[in-house]
Amino acid sequence: MSDLRARWGAGLASAPLIAVLVLPLLALTFAASPTELWRGVQHPSFGPALWLSARTSALSLGIVVLSGTPLAWWLSRHDTRASRALETLVTLPIVLPPAVVGIALLELFGRHGWLGGPLASLGFRIPFSTVAVVLAQIVLAAPFYVQSAAAGFRKVDPDLLLVARTLGVSGPQAVWRVAVPLALPGLTTGVALAWARALGEFGATLLFAGNRPGVTQTLPLAIYAALESDVHTAVALALVLGLASVAVLLGFRGAVARWAAA
Repeated sequence: MSDLRARWGAGLASAPLIAVLVLPLLALTFAASPTELWRGVQHPSFGPALWLSARTSALSLGIVVLSGTPLAWWLSRHDTRASRALETLVTLPIVLPPAVVGIALLELFGRHGWLGGPLASLGFRIPFSTVAVVLAQIVLAAPFYVQSAAAGFRKVDPDLLLVARTLGVSGPQAVWRVAVPLALPGLTTGVALAWARALGEFGATLLFAGNRPGVTQTLPLAIYAALESDVHTAVALALVLGLASVAVLLGFRGAVARWAAA
């Protein structure tokens, strides 16, 4: 009886939070009729924003995975002051407001920034370009992947790598053939979190890349712009972005579950 009371008590205590999390999503789901939704999908800004979000988030995710996996492996194998300091720096964008990240990127790549001036003299101007969108997504998405991947790698038993080495497998091959498969749930979760973060990035992109249709206007920025003139388009864009995020989450969770059951 006491266990039953405890469960009911926990459920009642959690009810307000669950309501705050779920009810806005339900309100968005039923915010527009199919006709209004279709009208929003046909808006001129819809297609370009969707395509830009898809390709920039895919590119940023690829860069994050290729460069973040070796970093996550290194962090998981070292426990020193240097590694802890580096991990703190890598994690910092998670707690920084996106607007702060956007200003920081401008200070680095802007016309008078540390790298902006030299790059401008070579004919490269990064702010308010599609490259700026990708950079903003990388900075804000990478920590989610690196943290999750490092946690996955830390669960790999070092003895298994030693056994693989005694069987004639090189160090990089042991990591690829032994560590990566064992850490795959953590890697997959990191990919899902990083992709969702890149897909939904708004603040840093707005400040660093601007809101230029067809060039830097991603789905979140298109939602922001549409709210000023066409609510139906904003709802349609929000629904598409929400469905894409849900699909990413469920898809990667399903992959992790299948891998665990195999």
